Amino acid sequence: MSDYDVSNVVWKTSRACNNSACVQVAYLPGGMVALRDSKHVTKPAHVFDHEEWAAFITGVKAGEFDVPVS
Repeated sequence: MSDYDVSNVVWKTSRACNNSACVQVAYLPGGMVALRDSKHVTKPAHVFDHEEWAAFITGVKAGEFDVPVS
């Protein structure tokens, strides 16, 4: 979580968004990236530096965060 001010940033919604699960991303000054759940916009965003963001995206693409199918 973060103390970054994200009140005036432009949020982009994921192309993979559906009605119940939307992820939004905002690019912050200094190369930081903020991530939030569109259903909980008042909660603090997760903020990543460039290396953390690259590692996160690599994990997403590799299926590291996929929910197991029962």
